[in-house]
Amino acid sequence: MIVLMAAKASAGQIADVVERVTKAGFSVRRSGMERVVLGVTGAGRAPTPDLLDGLSGIAEISVDGPEYRLVSRAFQAEDSQIDVGGGVVVGGERLVVMAGPCSVEDPETVNRVAASVAAAGAHILRGGAYKPRTSPYAFQGLGEEGLYLLRQAAAANGLLTISEVMEPSQIPLAAHYCDILQIGARNMQNFTLLRELGRSRRPVMLKRGPAATLEEWLAAAEYVAACGNPDILLCERGIRTFERATRNTLDLSAVPAVKARSHLPIVVDPSHGTGVRDHVLPMAKAAVAAGADAIIVEVHPEPERAVSDGAQSLRLEQFDRLMDELRPVAEAVGRTV
Repeated sequence: MIVLMAAKASAGQIADVVERVTKAGFSVRRSGMERVVLGVTGAGRAPTPDLLDGLSGIAEISVDGPEYRLVSRAFQAEDSQIDVGGGVVVGGERLVVMAGPCSVEDPETVNRVAASVAAAGAHILRGGAYKPRTSPYAFQGLGEEGLYLLRQAAAANGLLTISEVMEPSQIPLAAHYCDILQIGARNMQNFTLLRELGRSRRPVMLKRGPAATLEEWLAAAEYVAACGNPDILLCERGIRTFERATRNTLDLSAVPAVKARSHLPIVVDPSHGTGVRDHVLPMAKAAVAAGADAIIVEVHPEPERAVSDGAQSLRLEQFDRLMDELRPVAEAVGRTV
């Protein structure tokens, strides 16, 4: 339920609404600059307008609309700007760049990549420590050792970190080492994981599932928001279609379509979106032109020897070129890198 307060509602009237809904067992989140908007949610049950009978200062109560209330434009008209740490804000004027190896393999590789992408202008070091792989015989990640190596490499080069968690038990450990916790495409509708990340205090990047509609993607984000964590980044990483020329079909139309529906920042992943190294650079530029707030790409010093996703990983010199070519595109749409 979304409660729009009157333009001249007093602090006391707003407090009365908050007290009424919280005493009834619901959670409430506040937004709005000129007019206060209150989003009322509850675990397993929906609030109804009669809950607020007799209270003053309310202009409108809405119970109709999408299932994703807290992440919708109806709840917050202004774009969210999410501070992920160290002064890096996703959704602001600066285009944020996340880069690094698909998997944290060893100290030498992750340190070499971190130093190179930092020198080129990246802000966040990515790298998987827990790897959801199609085959049980493929490299599954280094676990805590991988998280430690990622953190050390990032700290040495002034970068933040992002890595994926696959189950609730991994969250405390990953949160100790990482600034952003990633939900992979395969886990987009792992509702237990979404709820636990909603209770965490770390920003969350939610990747779109390979067959998910925009409505399903935003409803998944709502699970995180409804459990108390508003710091959510949406990541478009390509969807499964009939096309075989690329690993996935990178749906850049999702960027403006989601921005029309939600206030959350959007990250685009052209590495998974195409699966082809030479396609990453042009699609990254297209993503920025389409309005992406950040991009995330895979980088490896020797992609042929990478333990995972080498075919879509940029070489170090290709990432340098990517950063050089992104800057004029970003400037053309009113952003800096």
